[in-house]
Amino acid sequence: MKKRYLIFAGLLALQVACEPVDQQVATATCQETAPVNQAYSKGVAIQQLLDTYTRKGLPGIAVAVYTPAQGYWTGASGYANLERKTKMQGCHLQFGQSVAKLYTATTIMQLVDDGKLVLDSPVSQYLPEHVTKKLTSPEKVTVRMLLNHTSGVPDYTENTAYVASVLQHPLKQYTTDDLLNYLAGMQPTGTPGAYVRYSNSNYLLLALLADQVGANHVRLMQDRILAPLGLRQTFYHNSATYLEQPTLVDSYFDRFGDGKLENITQMQRVNVASMYGDDGIIAAPTDYLTFLRGLLEGKLVTANSLKAMITWYNDKDGKQAYGLGLEKTTVAGQEAYGHGGAGIGAGCALYYFPETKTYLFVGINLGVLTDGPYVRMADALTKELVALL
Repeated sequence: MKKRYLIFAGLLALQVACEPVDQQVATATCQETAPVNQAYSKGVAIQQLLDTYTRKGLPGIAVAVYTPAQGYWTGASGYANLERKTKMQGCHLQFGQSVAKLYTATTIMQLVDDGKLVLDSPVSQYLPEHVTKKLTSPEKVTVRMLLNHTSGVPDYTENTAYVASVLQHPLKQYTTDDLLNYLAGMQPTGTPGAYVRYSNSNYLLLALLADQVGANHVRLMQDRILAPLGLRQTFYHNSATYLEQPTLVDSYFDRFGDGKLENITQMQRVNVASMYGDDGIIAAPTDYLTFLRGLLEGKLVTANSLKAMITWYNDKDGKQAYGLGLEKTTVAGQEAYGHGGAGIGAGCALYYFPETKTYLFVGINLGVLTDGPYVRMADALTKELVALL
C-alpha cells in the first residue's frame, strides 16, 4: 500500500477527528454485485480469520475472492460504522484510494489503442501550457514515464506548503489547479526514465492529459470501463455528491498510534473528493475484482497494451516494482500484481496471484498511513489471508 502523506500523516486528524459526524452512514441495504458461491472451500477459514482480527480491534473488514474453479466469494467482519453498530457486509462500498491509478492507467491505454496518445511522446505534446509550466523539462517526460513512475516528477503531497494547508484546513476540498500549484517549483526526484519513484503527481497529470485528448477522463472511464463490465456499484467523480452513497463505509484513524480509534469520515471524504487520477474511486469488493479480471483477461485494452502494462520497471535498488499502472509485489511469498491503496481513513489491496489464478480484494475502514497497533494488525491480516488462499 503506497503512503501518500509521508510527512504529516500522524497529525492529519488534529481538528476534524474529534468533531461529531453528522451525515449518512452505511446501512444494511446493499446487495452483492456478482453471484457468490456460498460453498467456497476456503470461506469458513477466511471468515474465522476476519473475525479474529475484528475481535482484536480492527473496525471493519471486507474481502472478495475469485477463482476460475469456484467463482466469487465475499466475507466481512466488524462494523461499517462503529458508533451505530452497523455491521460490515461484503457488499459495502470501500475506498479504493490509489487503486484508482490502475483505472486511470487503463483509460490512458485505451487512448493509446485509439491512436490518440503515443506512450513515448513527451507530455508537453499533449498537456496545455498552464500545466506544463508547473513541470521541470516536460519535453523530457513521456506518457510512459508518468504511467510507470519513472518521470522524476515530484509528489505534490510531499510539498510542505500542502502539508501545512491540510493541517490548517482539514475539511478543505482542493481543485486540480490547487494541487498543480503545490507541484510548481518542486525539484525533480530523479532523471526522467531512470528508475521507479512513486509519485501521486504522475496520475494527476495523466487524468489531465486524458481530459485534453479524450474530452473527459471521468466520462471515458464510465463509458469504456464501468459500463462494459457492468460495474454498477463503482463510483468515480460521477456527481458532486458521489461520496454520499449510503452504503459507503465510515472511516477511522488511530491518530496517535495508541489504539484509540476516531471517526474521521468527514475528512476522509473531502480528501478523496479532491483527488483525480491518483485517487477518488469507491466500489463494492466484487466490482473491484471484476474490473481487474476484465483488464487482465483482455476485455479492456489490446493485447499489446496489456503486455506493456505488465512489463516491469526497476526501482532505485534494481528491483522490479511497477508496470504501467500495475504494481508488482510479493505477499506471503506469493508473486502478485495489481495495486494497493492507503488513506487517512481506509486501506485496501487489489491483487491477482498468477500462480494460483486467484483474485483478491481486501478493504479495511481504517487509516493505514502511520504506524500503530491497528496498522500492524492490518498488515498481518493481509499476509495471513494470502497464505490461507
